[in-house]
Amino acid sequence: MTNRFCISLTYSKNDTDKATVAFVVANAAVASEKETVVFLSVEGVRLSQTGYADDVHESGFAPLAELMSNFAEAGGKIWVCAPCFKKRALDENQLIAGASIVGGASLVEFLSEGAPCVSY
Repeated sequence: MTNRFCISLTYSKNDTDKATVAFVVANAAVASEKETVVFLSVEGVRLSQTGYADDVHESGFAPLAELMSNFAEAGGKIWVCAPCFKKRALDENQLIAGASIVGGASLVEFLSEGAPCVSY
């Protein structure tokens, strides 16, 4: 059994509930000592920008920015789809802590070693 876990997130402010739940699950995985990656693609890449998630707070959950910060502080990795990032003309200098821009090959390699992946 692998000690890795992946969450694929394609939403940001276009579905804040899914974005929030994805990071709740990510925090649970990293707290369970899994090497955890959140892969942001499509609209999810917007979450990689400093300050973008600051006003997202779904009822019953911690604020999204707090969930994301806690995840990174616990050692979780936030991978940002390079083509999706580029398409949206986002700023590499505004990446949040724990985020890095990667190509699809990084995700394929991570998953090819048996990591389960859930999608939001």
